Amino acid sequence: MSIAPSAPPRGAVPLDQRSLAPDLARGLMLLLIAVAHAHMYLSGHQTGFRGYALDGGPVDRLVAGVQILLVDGRALPMFAALFGYGLVHLANRQLAAGRSWAQARRVLRRRSLWLLAFGFCHALLLFFGDILGAYGLVGLLLIGFVRRSDRAVLRAAGVGLVLHVVVLVGFGFLTVSAPKEDTPAAMADPVAAMVMRMIGWAGMTPTYFAVSVVPAFLFGIWAARRRLLDEPDMHRALLSRIAVIGVGVSVAGGAPLMLVDTQVWAPSTAISVAAYALHSVTGIAGGLAYAAIVGLAARRSPVVTALAACGQWSLTCYLLQSVVFVAVFAPYAGGLSTRVGDAAASGIAVLTWLATVVLAALLAPGGRRGPAEALLRRLTHVK
Repeated sequence: MSIAPSAPPRGAVPLDQRSLAPDLARGLMLLLIAVAHAHMYLSGHQTGFRGYALDGGPVDRLVAGVQILLVDGRALPMFAALFGYGLVHLANRQLAAGRSWAQARRVLRRRSLWLLAFGFCHALLLFFGDILGAYGLVGLLLIGFVRRSDRAVLRAAGVGLVLHVVVLVGFGFLTVSAPKEDTPAAMADPVAAMVMRMIGWAGMTPTYFAVSVVPAFLFGIWAARRRLLDEPDMHRALLSRIAVIGVGVSVAGGAPLMLVDTQVWAPSTAISVAAYALHSVTGIAGGLAYAAIVGLAARRSPVVTALAACGQWSLTCYLLQSVVFVAVFAPYAGGLSTRVGDAAASGIAVLTWLATVVLAALLAPGGRRGPAEALLRRLTHVK
C-alpha cells in the first residue's frame, strides 16, 4: 500500500535535494521555539499561565503579550505536524526501497524510541520543558496511523482534540494552585536542578506534551499524503485557506489569555483557566497556519537557503539553544536568570537562533548533517 502519492523511490535524501518548504518551516519554527523557551529559564518572579513575570516592566509585558498571542503554544503544534509529515516520507522511502511495511515500521519505531531517549538526555542535562520525548512517545504509540485511512486519521485527531481540552483544563487549575518557587531554573545546585527537571519531564511528557501534540501530528500525516509542503504550488488554494483561517482562529483564541497574563484583565479563576485552555487548543490552528504560510512563501534566496539549512539541522540547533540558555541563565553558570526580564531573555533567544542559522548555513551546504541528526540516523538505521 502506498502511503502518499508520488513517493520518490530513494533512501535517505541528500541535503541539497530535500524539499524546501518543510526545512524552511523547521528553521523558522526554531525561532519561535527559542523565544518561547528562553523566559522559562528565568526565576525570582510570580508568573502567569505561560510563565511570564507578572511584575515585569512595560517592555516586558509588551513582549510577553506578543509572544502569548503569536508564539506560545503555536510552535509546538507546528513542529508536531512537521514530525508527522516527516515520518510519512521516511516510511515512503523505506517502501520505495523494496522493504515491507513491517520492516518500515521497525525503522519508524526505532527512530521514535531513540528520539524519546534524546529527550530524556535533554531533560536530564538541560531543559525540563523538552519536547523531543513527547514526539518520540507519540511516534511509538501512533505510528500505525501512517497506514490508516484518512477518515481514521481525522477521527483520531478529533478525539485527540477533545482529550487535549480535558488535559488543558486540569493542568490550568494545577497551574493556578502550584507554588512558583523551587523551579529548576531557580536552583543553584545543579544536581538538585537535574532531579527536579527529571521529575517534571517524567510527569509532563506523557500527560501534557504528548497529548498536546497528537492532533497536529495526525494532521501532519494527512498533509504529507497530499504532499502539501513538497508541492505547494499545486495546493495554493488549500494552503491559503489553512493560513487565513488558522491565523484568525489562533489570534482570536489567544487574545483572552494574553489579556490575563499581562494583567490587563483579571477574571475569575474558572474563566482564566478557560482562557488558558482556549489559547492552547487554538494554537494547533496557528501552528498549522504557520506551516501553510511557509509553504506559500517558500522561494529560493540566500536568506531562505540559510534558514532551510537551519531546518535541516533542526535537532542539533534545538539542543544548542538549550546549551546556550543554561550557560547564560542558570544560577550555577552565567547566572542571568534573576537579573534580566522577559524582553531581554527573548532578545538573547533571537541572537542564539541567529547564531545557529549562521552555523548551519556555513556547514550544511557541503552535505554535512548536524551531529545530532547524524547520530539519530545512525541509530535508527543500525542493522
